[in-house]
Amino acid sequence: MSILAILLNIFLPPISVALKKGAGKDLTINIILTFLGYLPGIVHAFYITSKK
Repeated sequence: MSILAILLNIFLPPISVALKKGAGKDLTINIILTFLGYLPGIVHAFYITSKK
C-alpha cells in the first residue's frame, strides 16, 4: 500500500474507495459509514484498499 493510499484512507475515505473499486456498493457503504462516524469510514476504507 502506498503512502498516498494511506493518506487518502485517513483524510478522504470515500475518494480512496472510489479510486480502488469505482462507483458501486462499496463506495455507497463507505459514504454511509463516513457520515455515521468518521472512524468507521476510515476502517472500511483500509479494509477495501488492503484486500486483493
